[in-house]
Amino acid sequence: MISQEKINKIKALVLDIDGVMTDGRMGYSAGDEIKFFNAHDGHGIKMLMRAGFKVGALSGRQAAANRKRAEELGFDFLYENRKNKKEAFAVLLEENSLKAEECLYVGDDVVDLPVLRQAGIAVVVADAPEYMDEYVDFRTKASGGHGAVREVCEWLLKQRGEWAKQMERYIS
Repeated sequence: MISQEKINKIKALVLDIDGVMTDGRMGYSAGDEIKFFNAHDGHGIKMLMRAGFKVGALSGRQAAANRKRAEELGFDFLYENRKNKKEAFAVLLEENSLKAEECLYVGDDVVDLPVLRQAGIAVVVADAPEYMDEYVDFRTKASGGHGAVREVCEWLLKQRGEWAKQMERYIS
């Protein structure tokens, strides 16, 4: 059980990309990399941003598709090609005036452990290796690229009492 105190400290959602925002597959065609992002995840991100949260990504890889999706969604930050995620997270925190306990981080693999262990709330997607449960607050029901990000966004909005306000624009 995650305390309301921990939940109330969260100011930013930090996402891994490959395996979290996508299903982790990568396709190549004549030099271009193809990735598939989930529209429902994107809308959950927009709802979270409208509620005042910062949202962005920290990825070990670099791809034009990542930058395009981040721009489309209006990310507050994007850190790519960061092989050492622990060092990259420190830079992210400093450059965005955040503390580790103010971040909810979503990852999917062992390379995310250094950040998951520091974040205020640590989450892995459903298809992450089971042994990662030892290091996180919870595991999503949805897999990476298949609604896991939306699930986390809705969970955070509900825990913070923001869900009904965000839903007003759709049901009024």
